[in-house]
Amino acid sequence: MDSIIQGIAIYALPVIFAITLHEAAHGYVAKYFGDFTAYNAGRISLNPIKHVDPIGTIVVPLTLFILSKLTVGAGFLFGWAKPVPVNFGNLRQPKRDMLWVAAAGPGANLVMTFFWAFIIKLGLIMSDSSFATPMILMGKAGIEINVILMVLNLLPLPPLDGGRMAVSLLPQRIAYQFSRIEPYGFMILLLLLFSGVLGAIIWPIITTIKLIMVSIFGLYI
Repeated sequence: MDSIIQGIAIYALPVIFAITLHEAAHGYVAKYFGDFTAYNAGRISLNPIKHVDPIGTIVVPLTLFILSKLTVGAGFLFGWAKPVPVNFGNLRQPKRDMLWVAAAGPGANLVMTFFWAFIIKLGLIMSDSSFATPMILMGKAGIEINVILMVLNLLPLPPLDGGRMAVSLLPQRIAYQFSRIEPYGFMILLLLLFSGVLGAIIWPIITTIKLIMVSIFGLYI
């Protein structure tokens, strides 16, 4: 039980900011390309409260984390925030600009992996401080959750960001047909998750990215 409580304390901040900054980035880039829907709704904010979904940001990640501690071979940690409202019709060039709006979320997660890598390095430098170990553990958690969210969201499955990026890049006729998958996307994702197929697809990619982080920053993750 103590290890679960300690783990929750370590993962809480990285999970909340990984999910909420991901959504805020979508809104910011949408505003840049002409859609003020998220801005007018107050969703371009670094305040996590603006983005937290009680189920996706708290209940699901917490449940998966506890299961990972109690069950050998449990699934990976992930979650979601309240989707930032984007009216793609308001974008200056909707099909083209959709690519950048969608890519902004995973891009934010990538930036946060570098931030948490810096926190680990700082913790290693401050090795004599009582803050060193919590900083290192939180940094490792931050890298893990952001890499997972980045890779997961880049899957070419609407309504994931990778699916929207695919719609933007595909020829108009094919893009329209592909976009019709969106109402079933979440069900497909859950099916892939519980069947183990999702893990088989993304874990090698996640591991490779973490190895790259190790080689760049000289970290042990």
